[in-house]
Amino acid sequence: MSLPSNFETLILEANQLQLYKKLILQLNKDLLYANIDLEFDENTIPSSLKLVLQDTVFHLIQNKFSDYLNLLYQVDVSESKIRSLNGGDTLKLSEDVTFLILQREWQKVWYKAKYS
Repeated sequence: MSLPSNFETLILEANQLQLYKKLILQLNKDLLYANIDLEFDENTIPSSLKLVLQDTVFHLIQNKFSDYLNLLYQVDVSESKIRSLNGGDTLKLSEDVTFLILQREWQKVWYKAKYS
């Protein structure tokens, strides 16, 4: 499996394989396990998904850093990928982290669909 390199490619691939709703369900499950008060409707459009998740990540970085770390742990985002990001601009960081979260969730959904 080659991971999508950007948000648009990820969504395109999820829609082509009819796994977009499963991506949302997986994200909701991990948000719940991380004790983050956020749940997406299965019919959420991709742009709204990205913006709301990014806003939440931004808020967590700014105000609830331990909850942010817990979310990264729950989703299982690679620590090396997080460390490679530039933390100087929190808005850009939240955008990059949002993509890494969605990328990891997509990986989980794709593997489940392929090997289940």
